[in-house]
Amino acid sequence: MIIYHGSENIIYTPAYGLGNSANDYGRGFYCTEHSELAKEWACKKNTDGFANEYELNTEGLSICNLNSENYNILNWMALLTKYRGYWQRRSIAEDAKAFLQENYLIDISDFDVIVGYRADDSYFSFAQDFIMGTISIQKLSEAMKLGGLSEQIVLKSKKAFKAISFINYEEAKASEYFGKKENRDLESRRQYRELNTGVNRLDEVYILDIMRGNVDVNELRL
Repeated sequence: MIIYHGSENIIYTPAYGLGNSANDYGRGFYCTEHSELAKEWACKKNTDGFANEYELNTEGLSICNLNSENYNILNWMALLTKYRGYWQRRSIAEDAKAFLQENYLIDISDFDVIVGYRADDSYFSFAQDFIMGTISIQKLSEAMKLGGLSEQIVLKSKKAFKAISFINYEEAKASEYFGKKENRDLESRRQYRELNTGVNRLDEVYILDIMRGNVDVNELRL
């Protein structure tokens, strides 16, 4: 597969063991299948950057696709609460975080590659709203598709890093792509507000419903 990594630098040889441990799925090399999205990520500090293009040979790699039918959105939320900081404290969020990690956390240590949502900017605030009990799991699922954010591909193991090869790079000008990133975030927030002004259905499921055991696991496969 062809993947792209947005960065302030040209990265010819991605190095295993680097990166921020507080990213969505912990330390790893975060990529996307969309070059335009990588250019937005490259300019997130309003500085020029690069979309580094790679070929990833997936043969023999163990891939965890969190958006497949094997998992549900609570598995993603459990991972997010484990690795990401800045969650609300002294509230339902603390209990919800502990509950998700105890009941829905999956062990990703044996996987070479993780595929799943990116909790970037506004999307992280949507996840926080669910943890706080202010939106349902149905609305969270809809919110994560707003703004066309798409999936991210994360290289986690030494084996995965050996399977990636540099192809080329494209320049990303902050004068163009920082604004695109900001507009994407603003548009997703606008759509989110519209989503939350809609009618709340009686069959919508909230975090408290799940914690109280009132929800069948099959209802969580949205």
